[in-house]
Amino acid sequence: MSSVFKALSDPTRRKILALLRDRDMTAGEIAEQFDISKPAISKHLDILKEAELVSAEKKGLYRIYSINLTVLQETLSGFMNLFEKENEE
Repeated sequence: MSSVFKALSDPTRRKILALLRDRDMTAGEIAEQFDISKPAISKHLDILKEAELVSAEKKGLYRIYSINLTVLQETLSGFMNLFEKENEE
């Protein structure tokens, strides 16, 4: 859960997730949406992959990135359950 929240803590990574919500994209397509270097975007994508919020599939010379909403939903649900259990006691 902490890796998901770490990934979500950065506005650039949140914007990447918003972009991927609309469609799958290559790293280059994602980088075009930002005024930062491609290596910086790659680092952000690595953090999102580590948190399992995005997946990457190699197609030819490119990696196609997709959002993984299941992990986000499960994390947020688990987080909310923490507070529900505390309130019941």
